[in-house]
Amino acid sequence: MNIAYMRVLLVEDDQRIVDFVQRGLKAEGYVVEVARNGLEAIALGTGGQFQAIILDLGLPDLNGRQVCERLRNAGVGTPILMLTARDAVQDKVTGLRSGADDYMTKPFAFEELLARIEALMRRRGGEIKPEIKEFRIADLILNVEIHEVKRGATLIDLTPKEFALLECFMRMPGKVLSRTRILEQVWGYSADPLTNVVDVYIRQLRRKIDDDYDLKLLKTVRGFGYKLDAT
Repeated sequence: MNIAYMRVLLVEDDQRIVDFVQRGLKAEGYVVEVARNGLEAIALGTGGQFQAIILDLGLPDLNGRQVCERLRNAGVGTPILMLTARDAVQDKVTGLRSGADDYMTKPFAFEELLARIEALMRRRGGEIKPEIKEFRIADLILNVEIHEVKRGATLIDLTPKEFALLECFMRMPGKVLSRTRILEQVWGYSADPLTNVVDVYIRQLRRKIDDDYDLKLLKTVRGFGYKLDAT
């Protein structure tokens, strides 16, 4: 059964806050994608199907208000919760006038953040549903709940990191993922971008899910990265 799930875009350059929010939201069944600066946030926010955007005001390039304005000008109606260390009334007013739906000051309790996201969804008429537990591409099946991978009727034994890598691809079927993005999503932002760990794990994963089958699913897009699809 195809179950809708909540995807949240977290726009934040402070790794401690990213870890805190990402860990908490994932535990609640949300799928979290991270943008580290304003331009990346605009690209993801205008191209992705997110149910909520958590947007930091202080970013290394554009500030949160500029990002919010550009998203709204591009027709993005996704609820936006703005985060900032500034608690002056005028800062809040300016943030809300730029198009944000709500405003929270740092530091904050995770329970309040979660409650505000849920409130934004209710106000927009959205329905909060559980995360997808099973993904399928052709005859490849990944079940997050029971941590199982199959190709046809054959069980495939993956290490935890191989499983996380495959899950990353299966959540975005057909989408080309760069090595940098894979490092961030699977290994964390602190991973060394010069390492060849992505290529090593791609080879290991490809050997397990593709080598014994006529239909190859994990593909190299030269100069860009990798993608998983059945075409």
